[in-house]
Amino acid sequence: MRDALTRYAAGHWSFVAVVLAAACAFAPGIAHAGGWGCQVILCLSNPGGPEQYSECVPPIEKLWRALRHGDPFPTCDFGAGSSQGTFAGNTFASSGYCREDLLYWGGAEQSELLCGASGAINVDIDNQLYTRVWWGVRGQMPTITEFYGAGSAQVPHDPTQSATLFLQQMEQQENGFGGGH
Repeated sequence: MRDALTRYAAGHWSFVAVVLAAACAFAPGIAHAGGWGCQVILCLSNPGGPEQYSECVPPIEKLWRALRHGDPFPTCDFGAGSSQGTFAGNTFASSGYCREDLLYWGGAEQSELLCGASGAINVDIDNQLYTRVWWGVRGQMPTITEFYGAGSAQVPHDPTQSATLFLQQMEQQENGFGGGH
């Protein structure tokens, strides 16, 4: 029953996201001055990833370009009294703010702990973390979406603790293998 409810919610969300993204794209007067910012938030909040739907590709690609150039994160004017507690913001990734599985040794002599992503965008809905999108990811996919909304069994993690956990795991592996090989 729970799986069916989750599939229904995901399908329902997908339809709503596409309709709202299209409304922002084709009726900029409705979204006011924050049309692009509203599209970005809607696309980033998609559990299937920010570019799952073709309507989201142009605004999200524009976002990646803007962030790579150091431009500020776009805003969305939801209007007076509506959607309070809904916002998104970018944090540039570093060894101090990363997913544990994106940390790696790099730099001079492979001695510097680095993050394999450019940044993470946290999307909050009703003041609760809904999605976190890691962007500029090295390797196989350009983004990783963590979904924490209704129906998700995933527990939010604190990216500021990943380096500590990574180093503890490395130490345990070294100790487990007799001091490393």
